[in-house]
Amino acid sequence: MLRLRELTKIYELGHQQIRALDGVNLDVQPGEFLRVIGASGSGKSTLLSLVAGLDTPTSGRIETPDGVLGEMSSRELAAYRARRVGMVFQSFNLISHRTALQNVELALLFTSVPRAVRTRRAAETLERLGLADRLAHRPADLSGGEQQRVALARALAKQPDMLLADEPTGNLDRDTSSSIAQLFGELNRRGLTILLVTHDLELAATAAHRTVRMSYGQLAGEGSGLPGAQP
Repeated sequence: MLRLRELTKIYELGHQQIRALDGVNLDVQPGEFLRVIGASGSGKSTLLSLVAGLDTPTSGRIETPDGVLGEMSSRELAAYRARRVGMVFQSFNLISHRTALQNVELALLFTSVPRAVRTRRAAETLERLGLADRLAHRPADLSGGEQQRVALARALAKQPDMLLADEPTGNLDRDTSSSIAQLFGELNRRGLTILLVTHDLELAATAAHRTVRMSYGQLAGEGSGLPGAQP
């Protein structure tokens, strides 16, 4: 289980304090698909960054199966990210001069996966996402949807317990967004815990188990995640 307790993040901007998160309490169960919605600047991305161990809270606790993130060493945090967490962003963040296969394989360099296994696992993950005929293609030769699938394969090749997705369809058209949302649903049904941050109220609405709304750094409401729910 992931437990957030009185989680606060304050940024200093000159003489001004920006409360990106303000006392957030949230539990995420193993295997849950949680959708986090809210306007730009509501704290969604900050929440995901803290859960990923990419930033530290000003106060509060993030309890994970590996321990409290704020009490971990830099080495323990790196191991947590390598073993537990996969991340997908709005920007695909692919290396332009590397092939799809190489982009995914690079994500395994900082894990305990033996060299002989990396290429095979990267290829198998891409094939599972429908990219068997795109392994040797570079990002410029792929559509936006295909690039996002490569980015997703890069996150999944580590075989993480939890997928953190930050506006993963923000650069995609509606049909491609729907396809990615369906893919998230399939992954969750296989047991993957997913935290999806989005401002798109339709994205993953039929797949998410629960929806929470953020406003001004606080949780402002909760719904079932189904169409018509009022989070």
